[in-house]
Amino acid sequence: MSTLADPPQFSLFLPQMRMDMATIEERVRAAEACGFHKIDLMDHLNPPLLPASPMYDAFVTAAAVAAWTERVRIGHMVLCGQFRHPALLAKMIVSLDHFSGGRFDLGIGWGSVPDEMERFGLGDEPPAVRAARLRETLEAVQALLTGEPVNHQGRFFQMENAQQQPTPVNGHIPIVIGGAGRKLTMPLVRDFADWWNCPVYGMAELEELLPLSGNARLSVQRAIGLARSSAARDEVVATAQRRFGDWALVAGTPDEVAEGLQADREMGAEQFVLQFSDFAAPETLELFAAEVMPAVT
Repeated sequence: MSTLADPPQFSLFLPQMRMDMATIEERVRAAEACGFHKIDLMDHLNPPLLPASPMYDAFVTAAAVAAWTERVRIGHMVLCGQFRHPALLAKMIVSLDHFSGGRFDLGIGWGSVPDEMERFGLGDEPPAVRAARLRETLEAVQALLTGEPVNHQGRFFQMENAQQQPTPVNGHIPIVIGGAGRKLTMPLVRDFADWWNCPVYGMAELEELLPLSGNARLSVQRAIGLARSSAARDEVVATAQRRFGDWALVAGTPDEVAEGLQADREMGAEQFVLQFSDFAAPETLELFAAEVMPAVT
């Protein structure tokens, strides 16, 4: 059994695509009522692999989630560091932090869909350059969030006597960084992250990667196909496999899903970031809260 002191946290990854705002609101409210710890959105200029599908802006949707809820934390998996100048990013996140009463987490990365940047004219820089840009962005954002004047002369950004208010509600906005690359990503996790979102492929190397993560707490991303009964199991699993392949998938009855998540828990996972194969239908979230959450210890 796990020796972790605190109970695990469950975050709902709810990409704001192919759903209208009323549906997103319904699922967000259901997640909060069911005891989910956090709502994670995505940050793209159009949906990956589905460019003609409708999708809402990451920060506008996050503000709506803050307005619809009272308790859950709000974040993104993940904001793209290429999209926003650090001064703009700092102002946006501290505004959302205040609007939500201190419930915002900054989940950020250096860009998971390189051709998206090319299509929208944001450059075609190689991974090492994008990772370096993200490091400088985080340095600048942290400096701006102190509320003190910032003089920054970097490789990518220059600021002179730049000052922003207010400062974060709780003095600090938690930072979440995902990935498992030893050369580019793990140094960012070590130096900046409160949470390291380890992708499933990294779990096989967890013992070697953990020392590279500094003091960051461990979260794991999973795709979930949850069947209400044994009779419905095969259909639900098949649908989940069509949507996600075998990538990060945990599917089956509540007992099977709990067993799969418990294995990650035994490896040290403190938070699960979960995407459901039925787009987080309220009845599925209720079933997960009633039968899976209590079984993952």
